[in-house]
Amino acid sequence: LYFSAQEGMLFFYHIKGLQYEMKICADILQPISSLIISPDYTVLLLVTDEGTAYTYKPAHSGEAVKLLDACSTCFLAADFLTPGDKYCVSVTNSGEVQVWFLEDGTCLSKLNLDIEVCVT
Repeated sequence: LYFSAQEGMLFFYHIKGLQYEMKICADILQPISSLIISPDYTVLLLVTDEGTAYTYKPAHSGEAVKLLDACSTCFLAADFLTPGDKYCVSVTNSGEVQVWFLEDGTCLSKLNLDIEVCVT
């Protein structure tokens, strides 16, 4: 079980029967607004309140890697494009939809909806 705290910490709970073990996986120093796991369960996508996106690979137990940084507007939501875990899509509050290559954070495509969007 992975979950995040307001302080920007990513936690992992290993639960077996009535016993559990908690581990701090990453500290990104920004409140995490979304935590999405890839369809093949190999990558976690962390989106912060400040509009930055990070990837975390549970099997590698390393640090979270900064992938995207929204310069002028914040990401409202992001998710993986299936199948696989090579691409993600994000939307900003200004209505810009972007497709990203997760390997290096390259923006592959943009579409401006010309409308302000919100998440409900």
